[in-house]
Amino acid sequence: MNKPAKGRIRNAFERAAKHYDQAADIQRRICRSLARGLACHDAESLLDAGCGTGYAHALLRQHAPRGEILALDLSTAMLAQVAAPCRKIAGDIEQLPLADASIDLYWSSLALQWCDLAPSLQEARRTLRAGGQFAIATLGPETFHELRSAFAGVDAYRHTLGFCPPDELRTLAKDLGLQAVDLIESTETAFYPDFRQLLLAVKAIGANQVGRGQRTGLMSRSAFLKAEAAYETLRREAGLPLSYHVLYLHARV
Repeated sequence: MNKPAKGRIRNAFERAAKHYDQAADIQRRICRSLARGLACHDAESLLDAGCGTGYAHALLRQHAPRGEILALDLSTAMLAQVAAPCRKIAGDIEQLPLADASIDLYWSSLALQWCDLAPSLQEARRTLRAGGQFAIATLGPETFHELRSAFAGVDAYRHTLGFCPPDELRTLAKDLGLQAVDLIESTETAFYPDFRQLLLAVKAIGANQVGRGQRTGLMSRSAFLKAEAAYETLRREAGLPLSYHVLYLHARV
């Protein structure tokens, strides 16, 4: 799957960093769900790959209170928002600046969908020690299906990323020799009062940059109104829905 250029991803999250936490309710919910699947042991070194503003660190501290947390993100603006004590690393998930077999836990919550999955998982496997844990949450193909549906008859631009099918993720994990591979699928849904606020929320979490094929200018009013009308047909009592198809993967080396 074609992914956005790294510079575009970095710039999107640089802009989103200061306001990210205010718009990240679903992201926090998914992070907490991922943490519930961690086995209890006192890891010495934990990597938060794609750490964002560091929300996961309090959860990881419960898992390993004396372990060193390595907080890695492509965006230095995101790293600047991390307040908890940790070792901050500006780096790329696909090319981790870490030694082989140097960490006990590889954790990544809602970052891998921005990356080429195979090399990212290979890097995770390379850096994990024998017996180390692997815990990720990423997004599956039904994510934002409402947006794709609303824009289907409006224009030919891409409005979402290409997300990983669960069978592909499971196969990649097993091909790497990971053990006790446990893949769980779940759906989280956010609701918004209107179409404009929904689009603003997507922008606020940095998810509006989808790379090749994206719109380069402003959306015309007629295109906006057509998409809005299509999305309104999906309205529920709680508002306009936006779905996250979440893939939780736990495994061991």
